[in-house]
Amino acid sequence: MRHPVQAHSEGVAARPGYMDAPWEKPTLLRREWLVALALFGLIGVLVPLAHVLLPEGAAFRPSTYLVTLTGKILCYATVAVALGLIWGFAGILSLGHGLFFALGGYAFGMYLMRQIGRDGSYGKDLPDFMVFLDWKTLPWFWQGSDQWWWAMLMVVFVPGLLALVFGWFAFRSRIKGVYLSIVTQALTYAAMLLFFRNETGFGGNNGFTDFKRIFGVSITAPGTRAALLAASALWLLVAFLACRFIVRSKYGRVLEAIRDAETRTMFLGYDPVPYKLAAWVFSALLCAIAGALYVPQVGIINPSEMSPANSIEIAVWVAVGGRGTLVGPIVGAFLVNLAKSFFTQAFPQLWLFFLGTLFIVVTLALPNGVVGLLRRRKETNN
Repeated sequence: MRHPVQAHSEGVAARPGYMDAPWEKPTLLRREWLVALALFGLIGVLVPLAHVLLPEGAAFRPSTYLVTLTGKILCYATVAVALGLIWGFAGILSLGHGLFFALGGYAFGMYLMRQIGRDGSYGKDLPDFMVFLDWKTLPWFWQGSDQWWWAMLMVVFVPGLLALVFGWFAFRSRIKGVYLSIVTQALTYAAMLLFFRNETGFGGNNGFTDFKRIFGVSITAPGTRAALLAASALWLLVAFLACRFIVRSKYGRVLEAIRDAETRTMFLGYDPVPYKLAAWVFSALLCAIAGALYVPQVGIINPSEMSPANSIEIAVWVAVGGRGTLVGPIVGAFLVNLAKSFFTQAFPQLWLFFLGTLFIVVTLALPNGVVGLLRRRKETNN
């Protein structure tokens, strides 16, 4: 039996918008590896060290705002890599990955809320929003949330279980393409409406905020912020290397075969359900852990993180950077979010117009994204 990649490459033309034969090319070229390692050293090592070691007011000391913004974008970049794995290499366009990101944030946010203790506005053991709603005891699903190890277990278990159950039913029913995208969008919208309700026990529309401590230390201390930034950079590196291993393996080649010719791959004896389901759940877990790192850095988590617009924006990051690559989503996440940071401060009313225009231009003129354009120009020059 021929390998599915060999089979579909012989008779199926590559779809527009994907890098040609991505399994035959390194995810990063040698020079790109050097640049990536240098950037990782700068962002993940030098910036945190400078923030901690240099005195406040020093010329080269990164500001608290810069450290927080960088850590936030690193978490976004991890989510982009996760979506890039299933969209670029398995053909699964999810418009609901913001849900897994938010669930991971909520799971760890519960631990952060319990760490406030009696330092809240009401001086009670219960979180402030529960005291305000006149709740007398913790709900059953809050039990154990004062332990960090239980919180990390929930960060993985809850989004992972949801992704497993949803993915199994969706892929077994052979829902794909735009129909799957619509269903994922409906799922995250339903979850957002659920979390907006006060009686669900997750803070309603205000969510969780006013965190004081993490692992027993002040959450606003320079050392804590630097450690969270370094952890976010490390998690992005782990996610990238894990996805790189996947796409360059035989399993990754089957995913690409399913992406380009699912029916033909089935005729060759490969059941696409377990392949797609495993990639889907793994992608959701990457998002969930990124969400857990995101919340203590920005200091808040609320249902707006589950907004379908946020999940659509994740897809824009991947499209801008380049589908069918792993470095592309990282580039796209940084470019779009840096632009968002600028526009929302300088021209807040123009941001959505810029984002919509950017997506249209990329779709029509840059189907392979920024990374695809740069590589094509380099190949042309050579």
